[in-house]
Amino acid sequence: MKTPAGKECDYYYADYHRGRDMQECRLVEKNPESKPWKPHHCQLCPVPDILRATSDGSLKLEITIKDKWFGFKEEITVEGWCSECFSEVPDPMKGCPNCTKSGPSILDLMEGPH
Repeated sequence: MKTPAGKECDYYYADYHRGRDMQECRLVEKNPESKPWKPHHCQLCPVPDILRATSDGSLKLEITIKDKWFGFKEEITVEGWCSECFSEVPDPMKGCPNCTKSGPSILDLMEGPH
């Protein structure tokens, strides 16, 4: 579903059917340590870009919204972990370094069997 920022995100949900006015981020709702989500958070959220960059179904994300600079600014942090090998993913944008399998290169395919 498209976020208020105009990006596709699997975790954003909105319902305007028959007079309803509901918007939510289901990823933020899973984290009790995070501040409540508001639509303006979608402008700075990296999750839609992470989802577009990685198609790995084993990558699980956790997002936290917290105050910074004595409440004058908010910070959005995203942490990732792999449900396949149960390890922390240092850079969710690149996916799990342990589970990513690189296929044969184009040079290997051109050489053929010897």
